[in-house]
Amino acid sequence: MVPRLLEKYRKEIVPILMAELGYKNKLEVPRLEKIVINMGVGEGAHDIKVIEEAVLALSLITGQKPIITRAKKAISNFKIKKGDPIGCKVTLRRERMYEFLDRFINVALPRIRDFRGVSPDSFDDYGNYNIGISEYTVFPEIEYDKVQHVLGMDINIVIKAKNKKESYLLLKLLGMPFREGA
Repeated sequence: MVPRLLEKYRKEIVPILMAELGYKNKLEVPRLEKIVINMGVGEGAHDIKVIEEAVLALSLITGQKPIITRAKKAISNFKIKKGDPIGCKVTLRRERMYEFLDRFINVALPRIRDFRGVSPDSFDDYGNYNIGISEYTVFPEIEYDKVQHVLGMDINIVIKAKNKKESYLLLKLLGMPFREGA
């Protein structure tokens, strides 16, 4: 079954982008490449249960098993040794990527308290969009009563585009609620 957002991209957004940007070939149009979701859990080096909770939460949210990231070098000020588990991450591609982005835009973002839109300034030089969330409990898959540690997450949306303007236009057409007047 084709995800709703992917179908919308193929049927509605590609023709709009081709007309707006003046492209003649569909392959020139900006597109999503992957979404990387990262949870940094500094406490995980000392308490493995925090890492296990983060892995469980991330697998519920994304539908894919995350990998545990480990410290590349020792940092004595934080009492972290080389190889200690310090977080987890998931890379989503194809259908899962579009399903996650659809749920993120239409379900999770509106559940954030005092939400007024995401910043249009969070694009890097390559046109990729980065957003941080302070609580992963905004996703409906998470049961709030079972959460022991409130953790944040970073979401990196990797876009194949020529510049920031094209990436912004793609996300705007996909339904990303950008803050006005920022």
